[in-house]
Amino acid sequence: MRYAVQRLLQAVPVFVATTFLIYAMVWALPGDPILALAGDKPLPENVLQTLRDHYHLNDPLIVQYGLYMAGVFLRGDLGETFTGQKVSELLTDRWTVTAQLAVTAWVFELVVGIGLGVLAALRRGRLADTAVLAGTTFVIAVPVFVVGYTAQILLGLNLGLFPTAGTDEGWPVSYLLPGMVLGSFGLAYVARLTRASVVENLRADYVRTATAKGMRRSRVIGRHALRNSLIPVVTYLGVDFGNLMAGAVVTEGIFNLPGIGQQVFQSIQLQEGPVVVGVTTLLVMIFILANLLVDLLYGVLDPRIRRG
Repeated sequence: MRYAVQRLLQAVPVFVATTFLIYAMVWALPGDPILALAGDKPLPENVLQTLRDHYHLNDPLIVQYGLYMAGVFLRGDLGETFTGQKVSELLTDRWTVTAQLAVTAWVFELVVGIGLGVLAALRRGRLADTAVLAGTTFVIAVPVFVVGYTAQILLGLNLGLFPTAGTDEGWPVSYLLPGMVLGSFGLAYVARLTRASVVENLRADYVRTATAKGMRRSRVIGRHALRNSLIPVVTYLGVDFGNLMAGAVVTEGIFNLPGIGQQVFQSIQLQEGPVVVGVTTLLVMIFILANLLVDLLYGVLDPRIRRG
């Protein structure tokens, strides 16, 4: 418990500093959002002043940020768009789409990535190892939009194995193909990290000792080598879940998924700062919680860490 509390307390200044930086960057963008809302129609000066006062645009930046954080922590309020709609209400349905896409991609990374990494490590120097290394190198080198459009045409249109766009068939069917595309880049790194870590641990003294005692090969690999090999992999997987949530903009665009990535892109075009800040605040929370979970899993995988 002390180990968990320490990690949680360390996350507080990170959250404050990160959200303030994001808030400052968003509101530093050129242009007046109130004038952008009006478009080509001129607004009376008293109306402009009233709207700016309502959204605290005339207050100093630190005051605006303080009011925003007070709303987040005291009322769970992510702010209000310049059209009067609650940001939390705007993101409710879209957040579900992005979360389901990210979970699908993350599970794909976890299961297939670790499986390929272990296979390559156990077949080191053989055909399977070469195929995994070559395949992951290819995936890393190809941009995600190329992988997305290629998978959409080959697996969706030509072979008809997956839906090509939209969420009409629900989860998980509609999310399988975009999830694999979104998770392909992370899968390559998970497979390589797992392979390198397992190869290193297979040479360790404790593995040789367990093998000399007559322990079954599968038990040596599963209980000893793989457990210790998962520490760097868990680090990457924990951090990458936040990356999947934030990096779904391109994938959602290719497969026409109405998620938060699509909403953020539209909000930046319309200068809807509250929406951008609200989304990024939630993403920062996910990053911090994911890293906290990773730290706790460290203590489970290696007791020396939580006792240190």
